[in-house]
Amino acid sequence: MQSTDLGNKESGKIWHRKPSPATRDGIIVNIIHNTSDYHPKVLRFLNVAFDGTGDCLIAGDHQGNIYVFDLYGNRFNLVQRTAQACTALAFNLRRKSEFLVALADYSIKCFDTVTKELVSWMRGHESSVFSISVHASGKYAITTSSDTAQLWDLDTFQRKRKLNIRQSVGIQKVFFLPLSNTILSCFKDNSIFAWECDTLFCKYQLPAPPESSSILYKVFAVTRDGRILAAGGKSNHLHLWCLEARQLFRIIQMPTKVRAIRHLEFLPDSFDAGSNQVLGVLSQDGIMRFINIQTCKLLFEIGSLDEGISSSVISPHGRYIASIMENGSLNIYSVQALTQEINKPPLPLVKVIEDLPKKKLSSSDLKMKVTSGRVQQPAKPRGSKTQTRILKQDLTGDFESKKNELPDGLNKKRLQILLKGYGEYPTKYRMFIWRSLLQLPENHTAFSSLIDKGTHVTFLNLQKKYPIKSRKLLRVLQRTLSALAHWSVIFSDTPYLPLLAFPFVKLFQNNQLICFEVIATLIINWCQHWFEYFPNPPINILSMIENVLAFHDKELLQHFIDHDITSQLYAWPLLETVFSEVLTREEWLKLFDNIFSNHPSFLLMTVVAYNICSRVPLLNCNLKDDFEFFFHHRNNLDINVVIRQVYHLMETTPTDIHPDSMLNVFVALTKGQYPVFNQYPKFIVDYQTQERERIRNDELDYLRERQTVEDMQAEVDQQRVEDEAWYQKQELLRKAEETRREMLLQEEEKIIQQRQRLAAVKRELQVKEMHLQDAARRRFLKLQQDQQEMELRRLDDEIGRKVYMRDREIAATARDLEMRQLELESQKRLYQKNLTENQAAVAKEMRADADAYRRKVDLEEHMFHKLIEAGETQSQKTQKWKEAEGKEFCLRSAKKASALSDASRKWFLKQEINAAVEHAENPCHKEEPRFQNEQEDSSCLPRTSHLNDSSEMHPSTQISLNRRAVEWDTTEQNLIQKVRNLRQRLTAQARHRCQTPHLLAA
Repeated sequence: MQSTDLGNKESGKIWHRKPSPATRDGIIVNIIHNTSDYHPKVLRFLNVAFDGTGDCLIAGDHQGNIYVFDLYGNRFNLVQRTAQACTALAFNLRRKSEFLVALADYSIKCFDTVTKELVSWMRGHESSVFSISVHASGKYAITTSSDTAQLWDLDTFQRKRKLNIRQSVGIQKVFFLPLSNTILSCFKDNSIFAWECDTLFCKYQLPAPPESSSILYKVFAVTRDGRILAAGGKSNHLHLWCLEARQLFRIIQMPTKVRAIRHLEFLPDSFDAGSNQVLGVLSQDGIMRFINIQTCKLLFEIGSLDEGISSSVISPHGRYIASIMENGSLNIYSVQALTQEINKPPLPLVKVIEDLPKKKLSSSDLKMKVTSGRVQQPAKPRGSKTQTRILKQDLTGDFESKKNELPDGLNKKRLQILLKGYGEYPTKYRMFIWRSLLQLPENHTAFSSLIDKGTHVTFLNLQKKYPIKSRKLLRVLQRTLSALAHWSVIFSDTPYLPLLAFPFVKLFQNNQLICFEVIATLIINWCQHWFEYFPNPPINILSMIENVLAFHDKELLQHFIDHDITSQLYAWPLLETVFSEVLTREEWLKLFDNIFSNHPSFLLMTVVAYNICSRVPLLNCNLKDDFEFFFHHRNNLDINVVIRQVYHLMETTPTDIHPDSMLNVFVALTKGQYPVFNQYPKFIVDYQTQERERIRNDELDYLRERQTVEDMQAEVDQQRVEDEAWYQKQELLRKAEETRREMLLQEEEKIIQQRQRLAAVKRELQVKEMHLQDAARRRFLKLQQDQQEMELRRLDDEIGRKVYMRDREIAATARDLEMRQLELESQKRLYQKNLTENQAAVAKEMRADADAYRRKVDLEEHMFHKLIEAGETQSQKTQKWKEAEGKEFCLRSAKKASALSDASRKWFLKQEINAAVEHAENPCHKEEPRFQNEQEDSSCLPRTSHLNDSSEMHPSTQISLNRRAVEWDTTEQNLIQKVRNLRQRLTAQARHRCQTPHLLAA
């Protein structure tokens, strides 16, 4: 089994090698969708739907990604991202590239798979849409939810009709019946109605099921011909309804392991004309079982308990089954692979001829034990001999090679070797090989002349007897049969001709010329002697088949004879339908690959081989109905085994009973004009034609006369009905006039009484209106007064609130001013205290300096007087000069001390200023030491740092400090001026002392 992961790809191949599904599970490919994000996850598929051809399907996952899978072209494409989960899909619209999708927001959208664009958006449902059914023409669609069903016109995408129901009765399903204009509606109370699509007229209602097997229907399925309805629910019973008879005709009981049925769908077949016999039943355990509704036998099943199926869809041609698994993946099954092992018939007995021992053998030694799957052959007496046909080699090799040469460079012998090796011709070249084998002339002119004659009168109402869903196929079949009838009159009266021609018409419906010539070639060669006993079946041909069967399987023939089964029952149904009823499309094509490649007797041998290969079930049949059903329906038989048995019969059948000795070799159609076909009893056909024409004319005359009588009777009846209606109408008019006159009088009296009552009521209303107006006026005045009072109270409250807020603001402002005043007074007292202390210190220093200065002046004066007194003597002069020098040295020392004292005082004043500034800025800060190092020289003390820091002080503090600094500078200037004056005085005194000795000497 191949597995394909879509991943994040938007297109690609479905499988990378040619699929070879196993017979056990039949899976062609398993498709999964995993994301490749950081946290990978599986995207589950929710719905799937096939298109009209059955080779393409569409699937949507729970994130709204919709993919188209082309099984024929092995491609997939991402066609849409709807961003929300889809609840239903439909892909069989009139425009093949469009599809419908029902979304989780209750809307239905139509997209195009080629352009990937939105075509239309339809709204109207109020709950989730779980079913979309499209009409056979593709023009209409029905969308179904739990509360309503709506009919849409797909040409305009407008809602045409809507089915409304009571809330207590829900809808199970509403869908179109195939090949008809009927809508079937199924409700949750088990009621089923049929409606006409155009008028929505109720055609019929199915009766209630019997109480002994009453189940609540949940799922439904209809055959392709619309005749049988299958219904199931939460039970293991299946109900089969005949919609034509409108009654329940069969109840099928599933195995006990089936407790509920989740889905039903019929398996289509190419050659059953829509009367499907195989029904797929999906149960609660996730296994889908396929049963034959006629024999009630289980044929095959898909899914398992570990890998259960959630839902399944079968392609229209019955080749594929698409199943959504419970794990979210998508499985594609091959129906041919699933049915290959089941349809495989018992293998033919291979006889080995050898020398028998001379001792006598018992009968048991000659009997062969056959296991399951082998064909059981009757025991033969010991002395019986097996006749063998000996093929002699033709010495004329050139003639044989020319005989085997076919048109287009093909060789019949080589084709037969290829056919025996592979069992069938390649599908791609099958039609080309057939045309070469049959040597078709392709007479376009002759065929056109037959077509130009129009539809033969015999086949005007062909659709009534053979209702075919495809109008194109019906039209091609009608034209082909009409051309055959125009070619030879026998075919207008051949009842089985549509059955014989239908598979070829379906195969060659796109090339009507080839279709006609293939059927004509088949009739000329493989239908030899069929019309000699017309209108009866070909007794001679059936006798050949019976002789061959009697030789190869006497037991089976004796079984037929014992139950009164003739060759018209076990051989003629296979011949007249050319095996189309009992074989699938692939099996039928494989069989006719061999029929067209061999002698015309091969077809008759195929009938014998089919019976021999089916001998086990045929020997178990005892009723004539069972035999009829067997030869008109598909059976579990392997066509490869049948073909091998045919070749075996062709080789082992004696010459005297071999059909090839009684049938001519293959003869191709002539070029230019088709050969005349008159291999039938002409007088019978002519007589039947004349009788039919006479009966038709008599019938037309009878119909015309009956129509005239009916018209006259209708006119008389119509006149009588009109007269009676006129009299009745006149009587009714008279009675109506009297009644209306009485009614008029009564109405006038009622009007007078009503007017009186109206006047009284009017007066009462006027009085009430006056009272109400007065009451309303008083209420309005009171309301105005109340509003004014409320406005005054509001204004008073507002004034009081504003006064209260103003008082609070004034009080808060006053408290802030008081606190500010206290702070300012505190700072003022602090600054006054510091200023007083500084002034006291400065005054003390100044007093100390003044005292020192006075003491110096007194000392100088005292010394000066002593020097004057000492100048009196010369001896004292020198002494006095030395003393003056000593005093001058002391004076210099005093000056230096005074300068140091001034510097110390200045530094002290600056320290005090800086301390005051720091205290003003940080009143809570701990006072730092005033001196860093008393031993440092005063000249090294800082001079400008505190002045620079004072720029960040309060303005008032800055002004006060500036004032004090000015005062201190003034004091310093005064002190400096005093020192200068003292220095000048000392200099003058020294100069004076220097001049004094000279004066004394003089």
